[in-house]
Amino acid sequence: MRDKVKMVSTGTRKDGKKTGTFRTTTKNKRTTTDKLRFKYYDPLAFNSETGKNGMHVIFEEGKI
Repeated sequence: MRDKVKMVSTGTRKDGKKTGTFRTTTKNKRTTTDKLRFKYYDPLAFNSETGKNGMHVIFEEGKI
């Protein structure tokens, strides 16, 4: 059975606080027992190299 999971961004804003961006996906809990980690685009994450918002960051599985 596939269960819905919430993927929470690890990106931060310019002031150092978390962005709070999330996405949802599904996962098969029988075959994937550990937590998911994917790299997605977060439009609110601050990129210190360019000085602009928006970059790819790791999204980790959280509670829904």
